Amino acid sequence: MKLPKVSAVLAAAALAPTVLFPSMASAAEQPKPAGVSGPDTAADTTEDGGSQEAADRAEVRRILADKDAGISVHEAAAKVVDGTAAELRQFLEVGLPNARIIDDRVKAAQFLTVGGPAVKAAAEAALRTGSPEAVRKFLTEGQFVARAEDDDRAEVRRILADKDAGISVHEFAAKVVDGTAAELRQFLEVGLPRARSIDDLVKTAQILYAGGPAVQAAANKAMSSNSPEAVRKFLAEGQHTARAEDDRAEVRRILADKDAGISVHEAAAKVVDGTAAELRQFMEVGLPNARAVDDRVKAFQILAVGGRAVKAAAEAALRTGSPEAVRKFLTEGQHTARAEDDRVEILILIADKEVGPRVFAGAQKALGGTPADLRRFLEVDLAGLRESDNRVKVSQILETGGPAAKKAAGAALEGSYADVLAFLKEGWSKARAEDEANAAAAKPTPPAQQPDQGQNAGAGQTVQTANAAGTVANPAPAVVPAVALAKVTGTTATTGSTAETSGRLAATGVDEGVRWEAGGAAAAVAAGAALVAVSRRRRAAE
Repeated sequence: MKLPKVSAVLAAAALAPTVLFPSMASAAEQPKPAGVSGPDTAADTTEDGGSQEAADRAEVRRILADKDAGISVHEAAAKVVDGTAAELRQFLEVGLPNARIIDDRVKAAQFLTVGGPAVKAAAEAALRTGSPEAVRKFLTEGQFVARAEDDDRAEVRRILADKDAGISVHEFAAKVVDGTAAELRQFLEVGLPRARSIDDLVKTAQILYAGGPAVQAAANKAMSSNSPEAVRKFLAEGQHTARAEDDRAEVRRILADKDAGISVHEAAAKVVDGTAAELRQFMEVGLPNARAVDDRVKAFQILAVGGRAVKAAAEAALRTGSPEAVRKFLTEGQHTARAEDDRVEILILIADKEVGPRVFAGAQKALGGTPADLRRFLEVDLAGLRESDNRVKVSQILETGGPAAKKAAGAALEGSYADVLAFLKEGWSKARAEDEANAAAAKPTPPAQQPDQGQNAGAGQTVQTANAAGTVANPAPAVVPAVALAKVTGTTATTGSTAETSGRLAATGVDEGVRWEAGGAAAAVAAGAALVAVSRRRRAAE
């Protein structure tokens, strides 16, 4: 480790002024190596016959070239490298050990600033002893043990900060993050792999639950193997391969879906034979974007044909520009708004004085129900109820109209519902016109008035004209058989009651148009009578 250049003397003075000089004295008092002369000896050769001075100078130069040597060592060596033999020997025996002590303390002090918690604690403990041996041991051994502890703790903290780490890993790491070095090492070597295996199983189960058929099969296979390695391989590789298979199947299903929009179909067709990455990109990005386009198209289509409330809701959703708002309109909002429009439509229907009794009753019942009841009434029930009311109306005309009207009404009832509608729209007015024309042609010519008849003659003519008009213009209604009335009304009918009921039906009048003022009971009577008449004609024809 290359240390910053600080004055060795100042560092030594700041760190251990009471330790430096005793250390130097002890180093000076140490016995000289065998075969090496002290500064006051005359020996100047080495054991191999070489010059001692030359050997010492070479050693000092080697120390100067050593990049790992401390500043104090470098400074002291630089002072003696060109010195005398005695200075070289003094440096190597006394100056060098003392300079190393200073550099060791400087290095240890630096760990107090840059080290982790464990390294700082170990460095402080070594420096506090004042022992060069303790400081040297920290630098050669203790710092590495402490650094391992700091690294382990830092790794545990990193794991705790990892959002992708599983619940079990987080829980185990939280228990040891402030523990001893042994606990940290135990967790990293044993606890962490076990916790990851648990979390891997949980992740695999979640993928199994949400995945398609291929993903589910691969996940089941990995979990049933009881092998942490197999589960991890599924998470790292297998799930993606299986998901690509499921994605392709889903794209094909979308292509076969007739309700999918044009944009979705076009986007799906482009990737159905693509790579796994293209399929996933479509499922995660392309499909939502294409659906957003199709949803806006659908919303505009509903806006064009919807009622007032539906149009307002569609406009509000489209105005936001939010795919979520448009989707919510299509799945929820349009139905709520349509229920409001349906209710208004049914109320308008009830307010129509020409509405038939069955439609009226069905509408009232629907108004008391759910939005689904309103929609079902308008889409399903209304057509049938209208047909029933219209057939009853034609039956009334059959029983109360003139000859041409009766004939046309009978033919309509024996035909299809389209014939009934055609009769009510045009046939009835033509038949009534024909009956009125026939009645006018059959009207008798009144006799010439005799002058001497006076008021009696005039009165007689008035009665005769009135009778003729009553017979032709407003013919007497046909008498509904008592048996038929009893079947329809559920009561015992007499001739008198039959005539009275038929009179009420006749009062609705061919001349005035068939209306529903007579009520549901009268309509039912007329319908029953009409059915009896139609049945008789059919039997006669057979």
